[in-house]
Amino acid sequence: MTFRKLARALITLVVALGATAGGTATATVSTPDDGWSTSWTQSQQRSSGLSPETFENRSVRTITRLTQGGSSLRVRLQNQFGTEPLVVDATTAGLSAGGAAIRPESLRTVTFGGSGSVSIPAGGDVWSDPVDLATTAMDDLVVSFYLANPTRMMLHDLAGRTNYFSAQGGGNTTADTSGADFPEAHGWTYLVSAVDVYDPDLSGTVVAYGSSVVDGVGADNCGADCTRPAVFQRWTDTLAERIVDKRPDKRQVAVVNEGISGTTASPACGGGGLDGVSRLDRDVLALHNVKSVIYYYGTNDIGNNCSAEAIVAAYRDTFARLRAAGIKVFVTPITPRPGYTTEQNAQRAAVNEFVRAGDNCSGTCDGVFDFDRVLRDPANPNSIKPAYDTGDGVHANIAGQTAIARSIPLGRL
Repeated sequence: MTFRKLARALITLVVALGATAGGTATATVSTPDDGWSTSWTQSQQRSSGLSPETFENRSVRTITRLTQGGSSLRVRLQNQFGTEPLVVDATTAGLSAGGAAIRPESLRTVTFGGSGSVSIPAGGDVWSDPVDLATTAMDDLVVSFYLANPTRMMLHDLAGRTNYFSAQGGGNTTADTSGADFPEAHGWTYLVSAVDVYDPDLSGTVVAYGSSVVDGVGADNCGADCTRPAVFQRWTDTLAERIVDKRPDKRQVAVVNEGISGTTASPACGGGGLDGVSRLDRDVLALHNVKSVIYYYGTNDIGNNCSAEAIVAAYRDTFARLRAAGIKVFVTPITPRPGYTTEQNAQRAAVNEFVRAGDNCSGTCDGVFDFDRVLRDPANPNSIKPAYDTGDGVHANIAGQTAIARSIPLGRL
């Protein structure tokens, strides 16, 4: 165990000993704004409209895996697609004990401006007060919230883990540590869109930004005749683990995933308003201590018959805004898709030529991480390698996700 990890473990023990026995400790701390880094994210992509579910007198429990820890944390709740204010009546946070259970000594009440309840404006978000709960890298943080009144929430479709509901009309069960009051499992992430940690020693946050291969499609596929492994097999998960294991304590960075399946680089190429240009402010620039972005966009633009010119224009816009904010940008060429037509492959080649030029996107980015070369089949360059293929010809399975993560030079992040 490194000194840093040992120190975090000792902090956790001290906090645990100070927690209120048999109850929920309200533990907020005051810390300066510098020193905060975003350690987990999931972009909101829609309301709960596909199945128009209304939550009333019910609690929801979400599991978030922190890629780096700190001495305290804060949580962002978001109402991005709401048409009216959304009221959350109670929120707690604690460290996972597996499933829906929480380690009792870690349970904390989360407040917003000193209040246990909060109203999130339509189209907006709120950050909690700092919560005095020490965490370490790869801790699973459990965030629970209670909705007293009829509520339609915002969500992310692909949680990549199991989250939980209380029973219908189950009341405020946010302080339950056994998990027994959360009998219903689901695979979405509701309302919670980011978690920050306070650690002035962290070098910052790396944001993976893109569409379905960032989001994690394929990361539950291990190929034929194998047993499906545990969750957290996305390339971003493996990259985060590599950083914890390989980089020095003073050069640790968090890795967060801001992928949304089906989206495009350009608003002109589709994506339903969730394209990389339109959502950049809220899903990247609004996060804290972001040092670099790994940009993996364009496959859906090509699939929607967008031109190389339109895609490159979106790239230039996005990269310029990120670099103006002092954020490094690393870009992957567009990866293969066997369903592309000859003309679509010609457009893909033109975009990729722009990205590879000078190893810096023709001077507009800071470097190229060539996932196309990692994934493509040398015998059939318009398809990915059979060993990396989920079977749809587009998305990388776990072996492919792992290969992507291992191809990234840690020293550049």
